[in-house]
This record gives sequence, C-alpha cells and structure tokens, in this order.
Amino acid sequence: MKVVTHSGTFHADDVFASAVLRAALGDFEFIRTRDTALIASADIVFDVGGVYDPARKRYDHHMRDLPRREDGTPYSSVGLIWRDYGRGALAQFVPGIETSALDAVWQDIDAGIILAIDMADNGVSTASPGHLGLLVEAFNPTWDSAQTYDEAFAEAVTLARGILERASRQAYSEAKAMASVLAAAKEAEDRRILVLDQKLPWEKAVFDGGLDDLLFVIYPNEDRTSWYCRTIPPEPNSFGQRLSLPEAWRGLQDEAFSKAAGIPDGVFCHPSGFISGARSQSSAVRLAEQAIALGQTLGAA
Repeated sequence: MKVVTHSGTFHADDVFASAVLRAALGDFEFIRTRDTALIASADIVFDVGGVYDPARKRYDHHMRDLPRREDGTPYSSVGLIWRDYGRGALAQFVPGIETSALDAVWQDIDAGIILAIDMADNGVSTASPGHLGLLVEAFNPTWDSAQTYDEAFAEAVTLARGILERASRQAYSEAKAMASVLAAAKEAEDRRILVLDQKLPWEKAVFDGGLDDLLFVIYPNEDRTSWYCRTIPPEPNSFGQRLSLPEAWRGLQDEAFSKAAGIPDGVFCHPSGFISGARSQSSAVRLAEQAIALGQTLGAA
C-alpha cells in the first residue's frame, strides 16, 4: 500500500493524520511529494492533490467547496482521516479496548485534539502560543538546519503518536469510570447518595449521565484508610454545591468533628462545606444522610 501527503513544510493536521494511519494500517509505503504522478498512483492521499473523495481514499481539504462537519466546521486532513480510520487506530493506541467503549473514546478524541487542529488549520480559531498546532510546526527545520523536512516530519509524527496514545488511554479510562459510576447509581439505595468502591473520576458521569438528584458521592482515598463524603456541584467545574455540609461541622477535625457529626470515626470537614471524611464507609454514608436530613429540616423551616 502506498500513502502520500505533500512534501516540504508540515502542519499538525498532516502530522497527526500520518500517525493515525500508521496505527490503523500498520506497514505501508509512505511518500511526501507534490509529484502529480505519484499522487495519482497512491492508494491513500491526504492533505494534497486537490481532491476530496472518500470512496477513492482522497482526503484533501484545500478547495473552495471543502469538506465540513455536520455543524459546518471545516475539516482538516486529520479530521477526515480520524473520521474514517480513527476507530481502527484506537485498537493500537489502547490495546484491549472493548467494542462497547470504542465510540465514546473516538468521540472524546474527535471533540478535543482533532477538532482543535481542524479549527486552527482552517483559521476558524486562533492558534495562541502553546497551541498544539504551533508546537508541531516548531519541528519544521530552521533555515540553517541540516535536517531534512522528511526527517523532521518523522520526529513530529512520533510526538503525535505519543499524544494520541496518552489521550486515547485517558479517554478510555474516563469511559470506564462513567460506566462504573452509572452502574453504582443504578444500584443505589438512595438516588441522592452515590457510593463508589474506589476513587475514580465521577463528575462527567454525573452531568452527562443525567444524575440530577444526586447530592453526595462517597469514595475511599487511594490507600482506603479513610472515606470521603463529597458534595455535588450544580454544574461541571463549579465550586458550588447542590447541598452543602452543615455549618456546624465546618472546619472541625477528629474528635470535635466526630462529636458534632455524631459518628465515631470522623476525620475532618472542610471549612467551605464541600467535603468531609471518616475512617469507614458506613460513617461517610451517615454524614451524607445527616446532611440531607438537616438540609430538609432547614428547608422546611
């Protein structure tokens, strides 16, 4: 199989597209050229050639009637390649990924890294200093460098591959966390209190999974020596709380907190009332139950 893209100066879209294809397809002959005969004879062409035709595996986007996403955002070459080959690449980026998680991970990467490159490459958004696109472009040889563009391109692809692998594994981890959180919520005795057997990312599942009644999440610390009772914020990345922990608990620790909260093994309550801790799961659950009961009493008053 022969895969072709353009020679000379490269950008994030052709670099990342190359990394995706290499993961999805394995070994192939790769040529960077603007020779029309070589382009015409290739099995896959991206970011060059003036043709967008997925049926013929032509993925250029440098034309007036360029390919666009459903929302109208123009594709770059990596957006097109990720759309058609990304799921195949994920099998290499995340060995052992379950089929059930494939679409969620693909979508996560598409809506993050890939879309950001599409937008910057097409001028939809400005690539500010530190943008991934500018970091990749920095791999292009300087005017006084002895390195060839092809050598520099290969180095940039190695970077892109590493970024895609790490991002895909992170997205897969988040997808598994969401499944665990939603399963725990389904089994909860009280839909306002979520009890997790291990510490894992839960906020995305709360909002994307529609856990609108949830007020507290209970989970252990890393070594399971204590359990947290954490309030749920009203929206993602907020410091607010759907229901705060009682004012009388806040700022207390150990014996003083245990006495105020009516549990035998309290550890602390944060002064802002968003999190508290106990030595056992049962006590952490009891903290949530009491906070809800006190909140209802105050609300009735």
